[in-house]
Amino acid sequence: MTTGSQVPSHRIQARLTSLYGPERAAGLVSRVLNLIDAHRVPARGQWSERDAVLITYGGTVTRRGEAPLATLTAFVREHLGDAFSCVHILPFFPYSSDDGFAVVDYRRVDPMLGTWEDVDRLAARVDLMMDLVLNHVSSRSEWFKQFLGQALPGKDYFIEVCPDSDVSQVVRPRTHPLVLSYHTENGPKEVWATFSEDQIDLNFDNPDVLLEMLSVLLLYVQRKARMVRLDAVAFLWKRIGTSCIHLPETHEVVKLMRDVVEAAAPGTILLTETNVPHVENVSYFGKSDEAHMVYQFSLPPLLLHALHRGSSHYLTEWAMELESAPPGCTFLNFTASHDGIGMRPAEGILPQAEIDLLVGGMARFGGYTSARSLGGGRKAVYELNITYFDALKGTADGVDEHQVARFICSQLVAISLQGIPAVYVQSLLASHCDHEAVDQTGHLRAVNRRRWSYDDVSQRLEDPYQAACQITQAVRHALHTRRRHAAFHPEAPQRVHRMGDHVFVFERGPFGPSNDHVLVVANMTRQLQTVFIPETAASEGDPQQLLVDAPLDPDTRRIELGRYQVAWVSL
Repeated sequence: MTTGSQVPSHRIQARLTSLYGPERAAGLVSRVLNLIDAHRVPARGQWSERDAVLITYGGTVTRRGEAPLATLTAFVREHLGDAFSCVHILPFFPYSSDDGFAVVDYRRVDPMLGTWEDVDRLAARVDLMMDLVLNHVSSRSEWFKQFLGQALPGKDYFIEVCPDSDVSQVVRPRTHPLVLSYHTENGPKEVWATFSEDQIDLNFDNPDVLLEMLSVLLLYVQRKARMVRLDAVAFLWKRIGTSCIHLPETHEVVKLMRDVVEAAAPGTILLTETNVPHVENVSYFGKSDEAHMVYQFSLPPLLLHALHRGSSHYLTEWAMELESAPPGCTFLNFTASHDGIGMRPAEGILPQAEIDLLVGGMARFGGYTSARSLGGGRKAVYELNITYFDALKGTADGVDEHQVARFICSQLVAISLQGIPAVYVQSLLASHCDHEAVDQTGHLRAVNRRRWSYDDVSQRLEDPYQAACQITQAVRHALHTRRRHAAFHPEAPQRVHRMGDHVFVFERGPFGPSNDHVLVVANMTRQLQTVFIPETAASEGDPQQLLVDAPLDPDTRRIELGRYQVAWVSL
């Protein structure tokens, strides 16, 4: 197996010069190259149709007398088998709030979850994705304690803001005050806090902060992370008088990180987390020189809307306009995560009346709505806080008995699209809204972060009458089928067809030496639908059903779909 590629030192020097100017950059290049040399690991393989990601907290499933990370390994082994190639463990480091996203120590495993040895045992079974929470750090971290004591290095790690600074243009996803006052050894100081009073933004204008984060990034790569998620990266760089989101320096930092991981560990995948409108989101691909992968953030609200309304109109129109990722890049397709269902990515796609209808529907199904500040006291919907399972308990007409079928439809569509699929563990477990957790914590996102005992999980997944068992079996079957067809390679072509608002239809492929080619047809309604294979979807032999054992009539090229059924037809 090969080791890291030749270090692109000229590119690294250019990135650092762009960020810090030639004088400061001159002394930084060797430090970055030394970090790379100290963290080289064997190259990883490229992505394929075999890739699928399970998203979970390290402590979602627990068993008495066992470290939760060890329980997670048992859960994957005993209930998921080889369906998922990668497990995304949400932040598993010591933290003070936000379920791990206020990191106290980036280099240790939270002892409540286990040890690095427990992480290693899971990594021996599957690839791992780890979070680099790089925009901010816990107010209880050693760095911030140093800031309060005005001691180095933390003294210069945070963003001090003059009281009269104009921050009115700053775009952010929260409504609390942006600038917070803390008493330090040198008197009161105002500091930047995008997300909460416990999450203090780091100052990347200080190159020592960037070097710290590069060191942490490479530590995770060395500790078997095949994928690294760059949390809240859009807000990384601040410049008074601007929106402080997607600044050119932020993009340059991501490009530098790509250069660094491709030198130290080729095949490592950087994923940017930017819950923003689609055009802004895909800007993090750069020119195939930035993120390897971005979330398909528009998919969760548009797919939810399609199934809520029983109409694929807006979903189809969006998908038809969707450009493929640039070479060497791809999308992460998901419906649910530890966060809510972001509504910013639906801006400009769903009319406001449809957004309002969806917000009202989720409230009737037990969900909540989070807001973001627009400045001047104005607010807008930021995300829907509800489990994706409960979000599909009914339609615009109300609750019905088709929740499981509708939910499985949502998962199969996401698994089919161009990119790599990701499934949240709460989706597999058919989780209902955890209103008690919201009441206890005061945080709306707690609605979709339920904790489970291993015995409860096993009972739900082994009882065929339980929704969780039916959903997990359907997802596992689809993922096992997907890996046998090159048409589902993340880079295989995708072509969307307009075939009426009741169905969502697209082709994957042809791709690979076998010229593999699959048509995906999804019924977005509770009525039976008949769809004819498009004449433009040519096939060399008789079309074959892949997900169900049901032959097709090659003469009529007709597909009969039950309520919320998804068909994969090999062409």
